[in-house]
Amino acid sequence: MALSGRLGLIALFGALVVGLLVPSRTGVLAVAGVLLLLVLVDLLLAGTVRGLDFVRSGASSVRLGEPAEVTLTVANPGGRAVRGLLRDAWPPSAGAEDRHRLSLPAGERRALVTKMLPTRRGDRQAYRVTVRSLGPLGLAARQGSHEVPWTVRVLPPFHSRKHLPSRLARLQQLDGRNAMLIRGQGTEFDSLREYVIGDDVRSIDWRATARASDVMVRTWRPERDRHVVLVLDTGRVSAGRVGDAPRLDAAMDAALLLAVLASRAGDRVDLLAYDRRPRASVQGSTATTLLSSLVNAMAPIEPSLVETDARGMVAEILRRTRRRSLIVLLTGLDAAPLEEGLLPVLASLTSRHQLLIASVADPRVAEMASARGDAEAVYNAASAERTLAERRQVTARLGRYGVDVVDATPEDLPPALADRYLALKAAGKL
Repeated sequence: MALSGRLGLIALFGALVVGLLVPSRTGVLAVAGVLLLLVLVDLLLAGTVRGLDFVRSGASSVRLGEPAEVTLTVANPGGRAVRGLLRDAWPPSAGAEDRHRLSLPAGERRALVTKMLPTRRGDRQAYRVTVRSLGPLGLAARQGSHEVPWTVRVLPPFHSRKHLPSRLARLQQLDGRNAMLIRGQGTEFDSLREYVIGDDVRSIDWRATARASDVMVRTWRPERDRHVVLVLDTGRVSAGRVGDAPRLDAAMDAALLLAVLASRAGDRVDLLAYDRRPRASVQGSTATTLLSSLVNAMAPIEPSLVETDARGMVAEILRRTRRRSLIVLLTGLDAAPLEEGLLPVLASLTSRHQLLIASVADPRVAEMASARGDAEAVYNAASAERTLAERRQVTARLGRYGVDVVDATPEDLPPALADRYLALKAAGKL
């Protein structure tokens, strides 16, 4: 049961009547009795909410930042009309417009559309539907709640998609699918053509030259059908926020761009998210289903506030990946976690695979390092410069193990990682 503001106004009027005309206990009891009677009559005449039937339909997934609609169909099998309010409750991060006016005659149904604009990635689940059915006097209402489950999966937004056309054009150049061949690079034979000044003499095909009237050279293209494993570190370092989002979200965006690019290059792409145990995995997806599989696997992942088990992560990578592959590890470049976790087991990984580490840098640190002015700004600049120096030292140390490192801000990391992949492919290192 719920009481409306109209009842409060009537009670206030009754109090004035008692105070001015019948200032006694009898007057108070009389007004209270009238109000109670009106409430009981209103409740008896209000439509029941317990027997309502609910069916949901509409969006089950949406990209972060895009609008979605979920339709709630309400049927009234009872004998009285239901008029009042309905609240379709969702978590605050769903950004749902959850309150609806309801006017539902007996034996009919209505479709109510809940519009939402999610502000966080992950699964957003409907909480419950609460209906308040007012009586004809509008003084009191019957109220009841119903569990009507529905889940909307909020997918990563993939903002870096805008960088894909330019990287695909470069991939076509590397792959020999347009007029500009990158000659002498890669290890897969592409075609024969006539020698021109500047060609590598090691590419001359002497047998073809003997059969032709001119010197012939071989053109090469980067290998296809290579294996790329994207590893998301979902431990403590991924929870740090850069701007308005955790580092994990920026790492996901970079991983999506690289995955689509590598699949277009003919490479096989797998995903592993790991901290103390595997959090998500994608294996064996085709080029047409890869993006859908990745965004659905990434959507519910949240950073864990624990130190990543680097030894367990490496063991899991080696268990899953038998042939030589490109391992792209998206993690932090903080010195302490790397020295205690990854570096002691790095050799077992780099001896069998090509390792590329991508890290999200905080642009605020670079701004602080260049700031001057008062004493506080100078101290902040010194602290920021020390942080940058530590990251450079870690990068150099990883380089001595033969590890490529990409360290960039959230906006620059996806294209920088894609460029490094293309450079490795062009150099024939994959």
